[in-house]
Amino acid sequence: MNDTPGWASPGSAPSDGREPGASAPADRPVPAGPAEQPTDQPGTDPQGSGSKWSKEQPPPGQWSAPTGAPAPGQAPPPPPPGPGWGGQPPGGGYGGYNGPGGPGGYGGPGGYGPPGGYGPPGGYGAWGGGWGGPPPAAKPGVIPLRPLGVGEILDGTVSTMRTYWRTVLGISLTVAVVTQVAVILLQGLVLNDTETTDALNDPSASLSEVSRAAGEVMLSSGAVLLISLVGTIIATALLTTVTSRAVLGKSVTTGEAWRDARPQVIKLFGLIVLMGLIAVGVLLVGALPGIVVAIAGGPDGAIAALLIVGILAGAVVTLWLMIRLSLASPALMLEKQSITKSLGRSAKLVRGSWWRVFGIQILATIIANIVSSIAVIPFAVGAAFLSGDGFTGFLESTNANVGWTFLIVSGIGSVIGSMLTFPINAGVTVLLYIDQRIRREALDLELARAAGVENYGTSTPGPVPGS
Repeated sequence: MNDTPGWASPGSAPSDGREPGASAPADRPVPAGPAEQPTDQPGTDPQGSGSKWSKEQPPPGQWSAPTGAPAPGQAPPPPPPGPGWGGQPPGGGYGGYNGPGGPGGYGGPGGYGPPGGYGPPGGYGAWGGGWGGPPPAAKPGVIPLRPLGVGEILDGTVSTMRTYWRTVLGISLTVAVVTQVAVILLQGLVLNDTETTDALNDPSASLSEVSRAAGEVMLSSGAVLLISLVGTIIATALLTTVTSRAVLGKSVTTGEAWRDARPQVIKLFGLIVLMGLIAVGVLLVGALPGIVVAIAGGPDGAIAALLIVGILAGAVVTLWLMIRLSLASPALMLEKQSITKSLGRSAKLVRGSWWRVFGIQILATIIANIVSSIAVIPFAVGAAFLSGDGFTGFLESTNANVGWTFLIVSGIGSVIGSMLTFPINAGVTVLLYIDQRIRREALDLELARAAGVENYGTSTPGPVPGS
């Protein structure tokens, strides 16, 4: 028997707790078949067993015998219901007993339980009420509080952008503009050094000139990467807070998001740098055999084979680690964990669901790149036409120098692309983190309490979609 509220299994014991076939209490009248009718007078026991019939018998015509022909003076039982669901048992309940709950059966008209049959009206197995689904999960914000499907994670991300667009796009636009301005100034003032590019393109340049030029390019490229990384970290930290509030149906301003995320920004920066170092370290370990053989002066074929196999193996291990640790960022921001504990939390949440997390993250990355390309490519093409040499001249040019027109126009496209991709990447990661915690730790109960949902968890949850 299922003890869940609002559900009673067919054929289970009545609501008073008596087992089927057990004798009724002495103060409750028991229906009798024709063969059990007393032969002398009511109230006497012809067999002398000591049992007594109740003195207060119901009026004739209300009791129907479970089996056999009706007794004299009693109304015949009603005809059986038609075939199929939707009918009611004879007399409204099993055997037509007018048991507790009124005429028609135990608990109400239509059988055991409330009106309509088994369980709540319209619920599972409701005679006369039809088959109905379980109650839907609570949805105080952008997602229902239950395990999520892939479509619901993506829809929750888009709903966050649409519902709280002022905050989301304001954060993304501000970070993207500041980042791109810094990158454009760096590229226009440093990377356009004519001597550096000439040295790299000159086959007759000395080794010292090439080394100096390559070092300057690497330093400048590293500065650009660092600026972009800082912008990504700040946007991720702020948008993580916004998305977590959107799950509860609560709005948050940019200032509130910054005050909440500021204590963890430095840790988030350290986390992302550490993950980058881990990835580079694994790749170096994979390439180490080839490097050792090359230093020892081995054959070129063996060196190339070892490098290819080692780098491929390192790339596979790196991918596995990055997916395993992909939920560390929201764990650090929302649980206020340290860097190492956040990595451990991510590994625990992803354990057993690596392929699912991998698929969702890859899908989100593809969508973000498509959106970014749609915004960036038209501006890049327009910048090439406006730069003076045209698009063909830009493609055929071997000079790394680009003009300010190209940098500014292409930078506008990059700002628009970043403004759209920041919320997608951050939103999917946060909702995937919440989904994994709901599946493993019943986080939906905590979210429901935080959102002020009353009586959450007392009824049957809604259906779980496919993942």
